[in-house]
Amino acid sequence: MLNLLYGAVAGSTLLYFFDPDNGRRRRNMAQDRAGALLRGGVRELSRRGRFAGAETYGLSKKLKHLKAEDPFPPNDAALAHKVESEVFAEPNIPKGGINLNVEAGVVVLRGEVERQEQIDKIEAAAKRVPGVRDVENLLHLPSEPARMS
Repeated sequence: MLNLLYGAVAGSTLLYFFDPDNGRRRRNMAQDRAGALLRGGVRELSRRGRFAGAETYGLSKKLKHLKAEDPFPPNDAALAHKVESEVFAEPNIPKGGINLNVEAGVVVLRGEVERQEQIDKIEAAAKRVPGVRDVENLLHLPSEPARMS
C-alpha cells in the first residue's frame, strides 16, 4: 500500500512538472523558488555568523577589561587618602585621635581609641584597601601606654 502511495506522489509530481502546457513555467518557478530559498538561507547563515562574531568580540573585550585596576596607587600620599576614606567612612570611628601614615605601601596607624573593637575595625578596613601591603597597628586604649613598634 505504501509503495502505491509513493508511486502516486511521484507520478503526480512528474505530471505537474512535465505537463506540455504549463510544465516549463512550473519548472522555472520551482527553480526560482529553490534559488530564493537557498539565497535566503545563505543570507540568514551569514547574518547569524556576523552576530556570533560580534558577540564573541564583545565578550573578549569584556573579559579583557574584567581585570582589577592597578592595585598600587601612584604614590604613598594617594594611598593614604584612600585608606583614610575607607577607615573614616564609619561614623563611630574617632577621626581626631588617629594618625595615619603610609610608607612604601605599609600603613602605620597611631593614636588612642576607646574600645578594642574599634582598633580591630580600623585595622581590618585599612587592610581591605587595594595597594596596602601591610598594616602596622600602634593604636592603643586610654588605659594602656602607647606602643612604639
